[in-house]
Amino acid sequence: MYLYSLTLQSATGIVCATYGNFTGGKTQEIVVARGKVLDLLRPDDNGKLQTMLSVEIFGAIRSLTQFRLTGSQKDYIVVGSDSGRIVILEYNKEKNLFEKVHQETFGKSGCRRIVPGQYLAVDPKGRAVMISACEKQKLVYVLNRDNAARLTISSPLEAHKSHTIVYSITGVDCGFDNPIFAAIELDYSEADQDPTGQAANEAQKHLTFYELDLGLNHVVRKWTEPIDNGANMLVTVPGGGDGPSGVLVCAENFVIYKNQNHPDIRAVIPRRQDLPPNRGVLIVSAATHKQKALFFFLLQTEYGDIFKVTLDYDKDDQVTELKVKYFDTIPVTSAMCVLKSGFLFAASEFGNHSLYQFQSIGDDPEVESSSSTLVETEEGYQPVFFQPRKLKNLVQIDDIESLMPIMDMKVANIFEEETPQIFSLCGRGPRSSLRILRPGLAVTEMAVSPLPGVPSAVWTVKKHANDEFDAYIVVSFVNATLVLSIGETVEEVSDSGFLDTTPSLAISLLGDDSLMQVHPSGIRHIRSDGRINEWKTPGKKTIVKVGYNRMQVVIALSGGELIYFEMDMSGQLMEIEKRDMTGDVACLDIAPVPEGRQRSRFLAVGSYDSTIRILSLDPDDCMQILSVQAVSSPPESLLLLEVQASTGGEDGADHPASVFLNAGLQNGVLLRTEVDMVTGQLSDTRTRFLGLRAPKLFSALVRGRRAMLCLSSRPWLGYIHQGHFLLTPLSYETLEYAASFSSDQCAEGVVAVAGDALRVFTIERLGETFNQTVVPLRYTPRKFILHPKQKTLIILESDEGAFSTEEREANKKEAVEATGGHENGKADGEDEEMADEESEDPLPDEQYGYPKAEANNFKVDFWSG
Repeated sequence: MYLYSLTLQSATGIVCATYGNFTGGKTQEIVVARGKVLDLLRPDDNGKLQTMLSVEIFGAIRSLTQFRLTGSQKDYIVVGSDSGRIVILEYNKEKNLFEKVHQETFGKSGCRRIVPGQYLAVDPKGRAVMISACEKQKLVYVLNRDNAARLTISSPLEAHKSHTIVYSITGVDCGFDNPIFAAIELDYSEADQDPTGQAANEAQKHLTFYELDLGLNHVVRKWTEPIDNGANMLVTVPGGGDGPSGVLVCAENFVIYKNQNHPDIRAVIPRRQDLPPNRGVLIVSAATHKQKALFFFLLQTEYGDIFKVTLDYDKDDQVTELKVKYFDTIPVTSAMCVLKSGFLFAASEFGNHSLYQFQSIGDDPEVESSSSTLVETEEGYQPVFFQPRKLKNLVQIDDIESLMPIMDMKVANIFEEETPQIFSLCGRGPRSSLRILRPGLAVTEMAVSPLPGVPSAVWTVKKHANDEFDAYIVVSFVNATLVLSIGETVEEVSDSGFLDTTPSLAISLLGDDSLMQVHPSGIRHIRSDGRINEWKTPGKKTIVKVGYNRMQVVIALSGGELIYFEMDMSGQLMEIEKRDMTGDVACLDIAPVPEGRQRSRFLAVGSYDSTIRILSLDPDDCMQILSVQAVSSPPESLLLLEVQASTGGEDGADHPASVFLNAGLQNGVLLRTEVDMVTGQLSDTRTRFLGLRAPKLFSALVRGRRAMLCLSSRPWLGYIHQGHFLLTPLSYETLEYAASFSSDQCAEGVVAVAGDALRVFTIERLGETFNQTVVPLRYTPRKFILHPKQKTLIILESDEGAFSTEEREANKKEAVEATGGHENGKADGEDEEMADEESEDPLPDEQYGYPKAEANNFKVDFWSG
């Protein structure tokens, strides 16, 4: 027996992230660790981040990095966790999963201070990886290939040093010389023996280079040197012909370039104008952008300011100047990834994560910058000040919702809806919010148009099978049919060939370029050249139900007679077979024509005697019953949905698609059963109660795949996400009828009717369980209570070192005036257009955070709403 800890929604906060070519293609992907979940993300053509794979690993991921073997086209992922193991993963595109290439045990499980896993560093050439603990232990693994070009890993080589605390490690780019790893270390052996605390105060941090001798197969401490005691992070500088090699040491208020046999190059980190003098500036996140003839670093401070760092060096790889220039300000991140496609992924430490696009690389000469050429005075380095501004080099194009961190949470049905709501306090400081979570997918409404009556059905149809977008929206009323043409605007047309004086039962594309309208009195076949063929019902019978795909049509007449039509080679709709059912037909559906086939084999027929029958449409046994299933209530709607089987088997072969029969019953239950592709037998039946109304089932497109819309007392969407079928409610009002919709403005949407209105909407954030309503807060929320009678929330917010609203506005005004009126010291009148843009709010708190007050300044705020 296995016990799994699964949550309604996976974690949204990101602990660490890395990027690379994990699929082996040209595009780069991002791998993020959300606590115990590993996600593979990729920006799509519209700049939206899509989750390709999400894996529950049932452990705590502590560190993450990637490497590539020389000559390879694919990156591997190295994971450090609380398992006491180093794990190397490879993404398998065919199976859509992470395969464990190596899993080597080196210590006990748990987040222990002397068991490696907290820090990871790889050699830039992919020849070795170092995994380190917070204290004492460091292990180096040599990476290589065997004769079959498979990745191999050596036994661990020790680089331990007792009584040593590690702050950061990284791989040094030294070309194809022996791999070197750099570490910020502090030896506390003397402090451990000194009860007075003097030795602890005098403890000195060191930068140490460890060399892996590939010939002798061991690790040695090659070089060590004292560094600034405020050092907290290392960043690798490109080398081996691409740069001067070495590392950037990020320390409090300084960025220092260090390398063996090279003098230190130091530059001051620019400070905000309103930052108190006693507060330092620390770098908390870094990213490197590297091209053939260009590289630069983006370093982010604890206040959210990003600085572009560049190095000037000569032909002998001697660094002559280090420049630090203000770039932009975004919320503080736990990791940043710069993609070659021009995107910056920012995994926020608190609040929503963002994807930005580069508009420029910050080469504006007017922006204030710091340089290593500044002369040190007796009082130290002269600080360089700057004023934050709106985004100039970056533009936000996507936002990923995150509840990190949740400070308090309660479940209540304040709004008296069908399901209770979850109220949670999230975030920190000015990015704090009250979030109301409702089960269901978020829906974006594109348009709502009133109709001249109450419609009964709606369809969309293309003029040709190869068309990218739909040509018509067809709406059926009690005694008429309305045809709307889709273009830059949606307008009523009268020359489409559809009969508009009768209600419609079905509208469809037949073959490649002809249209079909089924109405109670017959079938209207509209050819591409304008010719119209009519088939009339015999006698006084009327058509009550219809099932169809692009090549086949089955109609049910009053009394229970089924008539089967099929398109021949000349494009004519020919009557093939008839069958008389014992009673009236409740619903019909035909499976889509499989790729490479002429017809679909299965027809599903629902009857009022609470049975569902599968009939064959093969010429050999046409209209013969293959299987029968009794259900708990008469079926209202049927949908045969073809689903591509998950290629999760060990063979990795392409498996054929499976056909599932979905039935909406009159008692509000959705029944889902698998249809055997050979015999037509039904098996593995599953049921789910959707609502008080009988579900109506419709086919839709989601990310290019067929999906199912279920319209009950609330709409539901059944779709494939990461190889699994999910059935999730939509956060939208009750709908009567729906169809998939595709236009130039809305690539994948849904058009639906409800009441006397036509609605067009899109479905976003697939895979999520809840959608959120966000209410911004002023300070960090701590606790809240619900007032049961008044149905209000009372929230306690507090922040240490924060100004009141009045003090904040006054400080803003002083800071802007101190720089001459506008950003980066621009005087009044220099750039009037920019001044007008920023006159509304030059420094929004949500983007830049609150100004920092002196110590012991504490603000408390009560909020009721």
